Amino acid sequence: MRAASIAYGAAAIPVKGRTASRQGCIAAACRPARSARRGWRLGHTFPSRRYGPDHGASAAANRPALDSAVTTSLDAKARLGLTLIAGGAVANIYYNQPLLGLIVAEFGDRAALWVPTTALVGYGLGIVGLVPLGDALPRRALIVWQCLGLAVALLAVGLAPNLASLALAHLVVGVLACAAQQAVPFAAELAPDASRGRVVGQVMTGLLTGILLARTASGFLGAHLGWRPVFLVASLLALAMAGIARATLPHTPQTHPLCYRALMLSILHLARSQPVLRTASLSQALLFAAFNAFWATLALLVEGPPFGLTAAGAGLFGVIGVCGAFVAPISGRFTDRKGAKPVVLGGSLMVALSFVVLWAGGAWSLIAVAIGVLLIDIGMNGALIANQTRAYALVPGARGRINTVLFTTLFVFGALGAYAGSQAFLLVGWPGVCAVGLVFSALAVVVAARDPHGRAS
Repeated sequence: MRAASIAYGAAAIPVKGRTASRQGCIAAACRPARSARRGWRLGHTFPSRRYGPDHGASAAANRPALDSAVTTSLDAKARLGLTLIAGGAVANIYYNQPLLGLIVAEFGDRAALWVPTTALVGYGLGIVGLVPLGDALPRRALIVWQCLGLAVALLAVGLAPNLASLALAHLVVGVLACAAQQAVPFAAELAPDASRGRVVGQVMTGLLTGILLARTASGFLGAHLGWRPVFLVASLLALAMAGIARATLPHTPQTHPLCYRALMLSILHLARSQPVLRTASLSQALLFAAFNAFWATLALLVEGPPFGLTAAGAGLFGVIGVCGAFVAPISGRFTDRKGAKPVVLGGSLMVALSFVVLWAGGAWSLIAVAIGVLLIDIGMNGALIANQTRAYALVPGARGRINTVLFTTLFVFGALGAYAGSQAFLLVGWPGVCAVGLVFSALAVVVAARDPHGRAS
């Protein structure tokens, strides 16, 4: 195992054969980029590049001494709070989608592009720029302040006088909505090792349900009240989430005083030095590409012949997807007992099977489409919980940055899958979409089957 470099809280911190005083550790972490190229480590003893965290000893054995000082338990109240915050925060970037017709009627056709795009771009920026701060600052305070900022940004959306201000407000909403991605690593941080998968699964159930039901709720309110009241109500809900976070989440002290630049540079080192993280990110990203290839083109399929559904009818398939969200705790418990590999492999095979079903009957049978939706959502979400659980076990004090690596990879592959699926539909039709999804999911099966890390959770 390679030597540690900066172990915060120790009297002396070895850095590539040298030592640094405790008072000088922040300065050491903030040295120019050339220090990063020399291989310094940020705040933790990372496991070897060659072996996973389960080689020889369990992942718990790799926990740094300083993390043992923070032993705050995760009670039922905190679990419920994190679940509500995860779902409530992520919902804010999807409220606009069923309301686009109303927004376009007021601001013109360009709103259909700029409003959803800025919200999703903002969310990606938040994952990269804000989520890592949870490793350096108390997460409860971060979540509270992000929810308060969300309330202000959502109020700005509801009062926006023109398209430019509306798009800018949605960008800010997207950035701050990554509070959902603070909640998941916070749950993993507080959960005992033996039940981490189950706890992550519960919080992810909230997040996935928030994604799926946000469109239904905003569409219903928008049809009766107009689009602006939806965001005014969402602003009040964000204030409520801040109160929930303040009342239910435990306070955890700052333990890793890294400057922001050092924190961001350490993300690259995590990606390079953790083979389990790379495998988890790649296998889940391939499944997410297949998932997006399907969902980006589903409305085009069911709104055309022979089905002729309305947009509202197409949206009902999202309700079927809620069943996939509730598989998350089951996947987490199985991962705790058996490890991540069988769960990820099973989920990948399920997604691949869904595209076989969709290819065989999706072009003429809504029942086949519904079965495909269910298989895709169950397989994708089950594998996601397993991959998150084993990734969070790698470096306990770096779970925010691990989350950033994982979900940034997912976003990149998700965009690739959506583009490939859309192009395939235009060029070949529905069989082309199924071929794209089958290729991505088959590659995920290969990655999972060849995973050398075995029980890495």
